Amino acid sequence: MSTVLPKSKMSEEDVKLQYITPAITSKWDRSKITMETQVTDGKINLKGNFVFREKPKRADYILYLNANNPIAIIEAKDNKHSISHGLQQAMTYAKMLDLPFAYSSNGDGFAEHDFLTGKERQLKMDEFPTEVELVSRFKEESGMTPTQEAVIEQPYYSSQNTYPPRYYQRIAINRTVDAIARGQNRLLLVMATGTGKTYTAFQIVYRMLQSGLKRKILYLADRNILVDQSIQQDFAPLEKVIHKINVSKDDKSTITSHEVYFSLYQQLVGDDDKEHFSELFTPDFFDLIIVDECHRGSAKEESRWRRILEYFSSATQIGMTATPKETKYISNLSYFGEPIYMYSLKEGIEDGFLAPFKVINIMTDIGDGWRPRKGQRDIYGNEIEDRIYTNSDYDYNIIIEDRIQQVAAEITRYLKSTDRMAKTIVFCATEDAAERMRQALVNLNSDMVKENPDYVVRITGSDDYGKKKLDYFISVSAPYPVIATTSKLLSTGADCKMTKLIVLDKTVESMTTFKQIIGRGTRIREKDGKTHFVVMDFRNVTRLFTNPDWDGPIEQDE
Repeated sequence: MSTVLPKSKMSEEDVKLQYITPAITSKWDRSKITMETQVTDGKINLKGNFVFREKPKRADYILYLNANNPIAIIEAKDNKHSISHGLQQAMTYAKMLDLPFAYSSNGDGFAEHDFLTGKERQLKMDEFPTEVELVSRFKEESGMTPTQEAVIEQPYYSSQNTYPPRYYQRIAINRTVDAIARGQNRLLLVMATGTGKTYTAFQIVYRMLQSGLKRKILYLADRNILVDQSIQQDFAPLEKVIHKINVSKDDKSTITSHEVYFSLYQQLVGDDDKEHFSELFTPDFFDLIIVDECHRGSAKEESRWRRILEYFSSATQIGMTATPKETKYISNLSYFGEPIYMYSLKEGIEDGFLAPFKVINIMTDIGDGWRPRKGQRDIYGNEIEDRIYTNSDYDYNIIIEDRIQQVAAEITRYLKSTDRMAKTIVFCATEDAAERMRQALVNLNSDMVKENPDYVVRITGSDDYGKKKLDYFISVSAPYPVIATTSKLLSTGADCKMTKLIVLDKTVESMTTFKQIIGRGTRIREKDGKTHFVVMDFRNVTRLFTNPDWDGPIEQDE
């Protein structure tokens, strides 16, 4: 082949066009090759007030077993580099994408790394493995069973309205489906809040039903909002076969005709402590059970989850959580085993799928080590006992008006200096504290409240008015409420996509709760102006929960 330029003078693009692409396409069906495939969205960086996105990661070539299953990656370099120069980069991408084979080429030949055997070799340009060769090597080296092969062939659900899985969702789905096909019965998936756990669960369920491997599936959650959101959004394509369990209305004779069942565990084990699930279903009724947010409850031996899971013990059970190991309580690992896949907050931020955040630690005058002056009174007019107080006293053992005002003033000052319409959640010690904080914020922002009385709203479990406003607060298009004061209600499940400020004014005892709270801010809505968020910490809570492996380095802004 005579070319205009000698190979050593060609750009990487020319080497690909003239040498690498023809070598691959002569051995592989073109429909199973993608080029310049975008893998990540590119990290969002915060430098002071400057926000910018890095370039997304792209793979030069990816080869596929079928639409859901990439099998190899090829990294190209120009001819000034050696054949294997790009191999380590290809291996990094292959590990990230969970692929068995990595290659690099400079147009003179290919270097291969086989993750299944740990071996490397060099090949001439015309020795690149054919599709049949590579696929049979993969099946043989990984010891694939006929059941696994059948499940691998199952496509994902796709339509005009759904997006194809991101790379980490694909790995989570594929590993889970594969493990079930191999006969594993207890599985744990750990995925940070905001990374699409419900979508991942939907694709697993869809593929299980399509392959016929599982026919009756139970999806368990602990909040109505989680169940309804899942049925209406991610699971909508299965609506014809879905049933939401209602213990008081369901009839044992008619309930068996559905395929996917949703329930609150509180419904299946009532407040009367009766095991209602045994009245409706036989122990072997379900083939697959998915436990959403399994860190709450199932980790404690006596929990309601446990009783349900033990009753249906013959079913394959998948725990899904946004929290790695717990420290204080029994770990969910003791039930489900080691995670089959983990995708951390740090990885989500690095890949540009989750919003980065910075922490502002605020010391109020009345904080750790505070001592009242003689005769000082609390909010009820009682004289304050003379001792040293800590952050875990305020709003729990003692309520001081000055401190409430200081916290409200700091929040207001921050919003005035940035964006007064930025969705803000203020986590308070109790529901009463959330009401006091609401009043303090109303008075400091009366100009905004005059325009719309819902500028500040308390949204707590016992507040009917606030609960009615929850959907508006979560909504991307509804501007009000802007500030929500709460104690627990918004810490989980509520998908607050536009949250730009999270205020911590309560003590947080567990890593799980802390991660759930941070998770309220991690959604990105770039088109709507949400690229990052800020955590304002009045109780020094963030220091207790630094976990660099999971969260990445936390930016402190004193």
